[in-house]
Amino acid sequence: MEIDEDKIDEAALALFYLTLHDKFGRAWKQIDWSITDRLYEKGYIHDPVGKSKSVVLTEEGLAKSEELFKKLFVKSE
Repeated sequence: MEIDEDKIDEAALALFYLTLHDKFGRAWKQIDWSITDRLYEKGYIHDPVGKSKSVVLTEEGLAKSEELFKKLFVKSE
């Protein structure tokens, strides 16, 4: 599969918009905690609370993640 990096860049830029926190256009580099909380509540990741900077996907979350990655970021042939 060929990855469409322009789509990845657009998604990342859109996520920055979600985390804007002042009038100077500053955004958090990491995904907002409310998003990880929602993904946990939906059963896509294990409990994100802790010191780790990473999350663990559930079996369902891994499958959904792959599906969405292909839908959003893979170029059509």
